[in-house]
Amino acid sequence: MPLGWLYAYLGLGIGTGMILGRWGPTPLPDRLGRGLFWIGVPLGILAFLPQAPLHQNLWLAPLVAWGAVGLGGGLAWLVARTQAWPPPTQGSFILGSMVGNTGYLGYPVVLLLVGPAGFAWALFYDLLGTTVAAYGLGVMVAAHFDQNPRTRLLGALAANPALGSLVLGLVLHGISLPVWLRLGLDTVGWTVVVLALVLIGMRISRLPRRQPWRRLGSLLALKMLLVPLVVAAGLAWGNLGGDLARVLVLQAAMPPAFATLVIAEAYNLDRDLAATTLALGAVLLPLGLPLWVWLT
Repeated sequence: MPLGWLYAYLGLGIGTGMILGRWGPTPLPDRLGRGLFWIGVPLGILAFLPQAPLHQNLWLAPLVAWGAVGLGGGLAWLVARTQAWPPPTQGSFILGSMVGNTGYLGYPVVLLLVGPAGFAWALFYDLLGTTVAAYGLGVMVAAHFDQNPRTRLLGALAANPALGSLVLGLVLHGISLPVWLRLGLDTVGWTVVVLALVLIGMRISRLPRRQPWRRLGSLLALKMLLVPLVVAAGLAWGNLGGDLARVLVLQAAMPPAFATLVIAEAYNLDRDLAATTLALGAVLLPLGLPLWVWLT
């Protein structure tokens, strides 16, 4: 899909969400988020995964994801050590540099730019890379910087319904489904894509706007520029290109994940920093997409 059409989809979906978030019912974002988490995203996986090619190099997706997590988190830790920031701010800074929004935002971008052929790579990157890193390593980082930990989120990984859909989607892969069921799943899948963009817009409309710009710029430069550049260079060095490289670089370039805000709230980290990087990162993402498409 040309970038112009992608921007139109992103603008329409996120713009609609911003309008609904500002003037719609207050509980709407939370209800939509829960609906997507428990029903929408699992159904979307069942819609796209069975028709996505399962390549032999599928294992590269979580491997690259963990490399990107380690690189982003390591560099952020070095930066945070040179600053006189309080521990909660250091924790949010490192966490935001580690994991990206490879689900609600990464799935739509990959599906619109690459198509269902690249969805399996995006899915494995998100579920076996980002999700595991966020609720495993990310929780450990948050607990380290929280002087009064109250909640443990490791159980959230086991309770993620998308993992069950991943298993079922692999079982159904290659099985011929009735036409009416295939069309129904496709309709549901693309509806989930649109609703995910609407949810992002609603979240953006309700996030705080005041933050030190230098701190925000450093975090987003690490997460959305330096890390994907290193990923792109590594893939080129390994002579890996085509859809695989494009999907992995796009996923590495995603802005900080919603999970960072959830963890920041649970572990008393810097909530404003976590929330604002979500909004600003989603706004800046379209500016970087031409670079990643050109590089891959």
